[in-house]
Amino acid sequence: MSDKQILLGRILGPHGLKGEVKIKSFTAEPLDVASYGPVTVADGRRFKLVNARLQGEIVIAGIKGVADRNVGETLKGLDLTVGRGDLPDTEEGEFYEADLIGLSVVDEAGREVGEVLGFQHFGAGALIEIRRTDARTVFVPFADSMVPSVHADRMVLSEAGLALLAADDAGALPKAGVS
Repeated sequence: MSDKQILLGRILGPHGLKGEVKIKSFTAEPLDVASYGPVTVADGRRFKLVNARLQGEIVIAGIKGVADRNVGETLKGLDLTVGRGDLPDTEEGEFYEADLIGLSVVDEAGREVGEVLGFQHFGAGALIEIRRTDARTVFVPFADSMVPSVHADRMVLSEAGLALLAADDAGALPKAGVS
């Protein structure tokens, strides 16, 4: 599990003239994006985030060794990750999204309806990407009303979650241009 990379945040762009950057944090506490040690980006570079502070819901942080806005601009869009082994153990009932990838998705009666492929964050809360048993993929909000429980070996979908899972079946949604 320790070789798995966990997404902590994404650099949105530069902030100011001295190399600081704006970060969209995906951690439960936004400032924690800077508390797990050096972060890694896709090309293997490692950055140490320093002097992190909140500005609204965005984290502003310096990057050790980056001292001007032009370099900060080149970092825009980079995902900041750490190795799973660098994160603290979770408490009972808590989990990391990365640990849920690959879980079986079941209905409340325990019948398998799919598998967790991943999570997406588009700004309005996490979405679970689920591959249905017929191989199509669907996004379902990761909310208590859709996912009433998560276990070590499975994720349970509520009736509302199952309705979203089935919403793209043929005929479930009106076709464009048809009234």
